[in-house]
Amino acid sequence: MARYAVIGLGRFGMTVARILAENGMEVIAIDKDQDLVNEISSVVTSAVCMDSTDEAALRAQNLNEADAVIIGIGSNIEECILTAAILKKIGVGIIYAKIESELHGRILKILGVQHTLLPEEIVGNQLAKTLVSRNVLEYINLSSGHIVVEMIAPKEFVGKPLQELALPAKLGINVVAIKYNYLSVTEDGQNVIEKRLNDMPGANDIINEGDVLILLGPKGNIDKLIYETAVNKD
Repeated sequence: MARYAVIGLGRFGMTVARILAENGMEVIAIDKDQDLVNEISSVVTSAVCMDSTDEAALRAQNLNEADAVIIGIGSNIEECILTAAILKKIGVGIIYAKIESELHGRILKILGVQHTLLPEEIVGNQLAKTLVSRNVLEYINLSSGHIVVEMIAPKEFVGKPLQELALPAKLGINVVAIKYNYLSVTEDGQNVIEKRLNDMPGANDIINEGDVLILLGPKGNIDKLIYETAVNKD
């Protein structure tokens, strides 16, 4: 089971900790505010009230064994920087950090933090993409420069097998999974439509109306696909 630590339980950190825990991850939640620690304690694996700039206290949590540590202390830049420096010193491999500005992010990069997140930029980017195309449900930037996008299948895709669409060859975009509607009948004879996930789509799988595609590809190529399908949607 993957093990994560979330340091700083503001809205950002609290949300990350809850989602990870709800998806079966082992989560250590850390904050110096006891009320916030109490709020999350019933959700995560363990919740600890401590000062993250205390090196001895951080070492005691064995965070160097975590798959990743997420720092959500964006509003207190000094505390965030000190926490990141200590995490690197004690051997934490992968660190994600919420930042307040590009300068904040550059400082953390100097310290060796691989992944910095500017929430306002992420939300704004996703909102803009969603407004450009109402087919787009999620738009997630990866640090590699690639994008994961969840979008309703464009009408020009419907009825075609993945082999004919040839997205990997034409655009370098991979279809990671397909969410589709499945009609089932309950014991009392009622028809129920539920969403199912095809997480290993094959070349002969046909796209149906209402399918949701989860795509992975370079940002420029994903943006091109979103733009072209938005222009052609009518």
